[in-house]
Amino acid sequence: MEITENAELVGRLLDVMEHDILPMTEQGVARGNKIFGGALLRKSDLSLVMAQTNNETENPLWHGEVHLLKCFYESPLSKQEPTRDMIFLSTHEPCTMCMSAIAWAGFDNFFYFFSHQDSRDSFAIPHDLKMLKEVFGLEPGGYNHDNAFWHGRGIFGIIAALPDDQAQPLLDQAQRIRARYADLSSAYQSSKDDNAIPLN
Repeated sequence: MEITENAELVGRLLDVMEHDILPMTEQGVARGNKIFGGALLRKSDLSLVMAQTNNETENPLWHGEVHLLKCFYESPLSKQEPTRDMIFLSTHEPCTMCMSAIAWAGFDNFFYFFSHQDSRDSFAIPHDLKMLKEVFGLEPGGYNHDNAFWHGRGIFGIIAALPDDQAQPLLDQAQRIRARYADLSSAYQSSKDDNAIPLN
């Protein structure tokens, strides 16, 4: 099933970030976890299947996306909801591990709000870009956003292609979301030395 990249899609992805992922992330950050999260939505009607957040204090592999997949496959939903019929939403552009997990799980897409550069520059979490450079020799944005496994799309790229009257309300909502993540980032950075996450 094709995904139509329009204002309705973006509005729904932003709503899920603001109302489903962010509350979980606030709790996760309070436990010492990073700010990353994700959600699964049905392509057919954009309804929410599941949302989750980072849980690296339990296991350093439980990035937001991988922890979401773990919880999904531990749920009866995984027997009822084919991944090919779902949208994968990531709050931040997925790292190389999470991109691979998305592919291995059979998703043909992912959408993200913050970029790798945002993770480094706005949130002082540079590991995604460092991994791309050190392991794969890639510069920022150097991976194939369209490949045999999935199509990766930044939400702001979709907004930029919309008419102004459709884009502006979405940008207003995005600004609210950015402000909440900035507060969560400050909370995480102020306490990160208290946890045992290897790459904090």
